[in-house]
Amino acid sequence: MMNSTQRPFGAGAQRPPVNGTTPQRGVGTGMPQRTAAPTTARPVGAAGTAQRSPIGAQRPAAGTATAGTRSAPAGTSSVAQRAANGFGLAAAAQKLTVGIADMKILQMDGELITYALGSCIGICLYDPKLKLAALIHIMLPINMEAGRKNTMKYADTGIRETLKMLEAKGARRDRMIAKIAGGAKMFEVAGNSTLGNIGQRNIESVRMNLRKEGIRILSENVGGSVARTLSFFPATGIGEIRAYGQPVITL
Repeated sequence: MMNSTQRPFGAGAQRPPVNGTTPQRGVGTGMPQRTAAPTTARPVGAAGTAQRSPIGAQRPAAGTATAGTRSAPAGTSSVAQRAANGFGLAAAAQKLTVGIADMKILQMDGELITYALGSCIGICLYDPKLKLAALIHIMLPINMEAGRKNTMKYADTGIRETLKMLEAKGARRDRMIAKIAGGAKMFEVAGNSTLGNIGQRNIESVRMNLRKEGIRILSENVGGSVARTLSFFPATGIGEIRAYGQPVITL
C-alpha cells in the first residue's frame, strides 16, 4: 500500500534525481524543461544580417550629391540640371530684336536680329576685339526733324549716336567695321526720278556717313526688290540674311 503522504509518480510529481541532478519541472507538465542551445549575438549591421534604417530617418536634403551622381541645387532649371549632370547643355543665349527706327547693343554671346528690311537698312557696327556689336534699323537717309529727337530713324544721326554709345563701352573706331543689308526697291514709281527709290537713297546715305565717321564697310547685301531679315552674332562677327524663297546669305 502507498504511504498517504507520498504522491504517485506522474503529473505534478518530481522525477528521481538523475546522476545527482534534479531537473526543473515544466509548468503544468511532468516533463523537464529543455534548455536552448547557446547562441552568439551579432551586432546590428554585421555581415549576413540585414540592417534597417531607423524609423523616421531623414533622407538626403534636396541638392545633396550622392555617390555616382551629380546634382544641382534645388530649384535649378531642367536645362541647368542636365548640364550639371554632364550633358554639356548651356543656357539659351540672349536674343535681342531690333525694331524699326531702333538700335540694340550686345556683347559676346547672343544674337541681334531685325525684320522687315525693305527700303530700310540694317547696319551692324562691330568691335572684334571686344566682341561688342550694335544693330541699327534706319528708315530714312537724313534727319530733318525739328530737334532731331528720333535719332535711330535716320542714317546720319543713327550712326553717329550709336558710335558714341559703343565708344562709351570701350570700342575704338580704328578697330570697328560695318556690315549692312537692305535698301531694296519695293515699289515701282513712274519716271526716272530717284526720289521714289528711297532704298537707293538710304544705301548712299549709309555709305557716306560711315565713311565720314571713319568706319570701313566689310561686307554688304543691298538693293534688289525683296525684304530681308538680318541677324548678327557678336561672338563670331558673322551676319546672316534671310529672304523669302532664297538661301541664307552669310554677311
